[in-house]
Amino acid sequence: VFFKRSSAFLATIFASAFVVEIAFDTTSDKLWDRANKGRQWKDIRDKYITN
Repeated sequence: VFFKRSSAFLATIFASAFVVEIAFDTTSDKLWDRANKGRQWKDIRDKYITN
């Protein structure tokens, strides 16, 4: 009913999957960074590397 052609349906599926993947990756990275703040290399790098 919504899609008369298979190509339009397939393109919508791929575009939706791409958007959902980016949103999921961004959200999970932010949650991981918040849960592990102060324990990751990017947070403690200055303690061990001097310029």
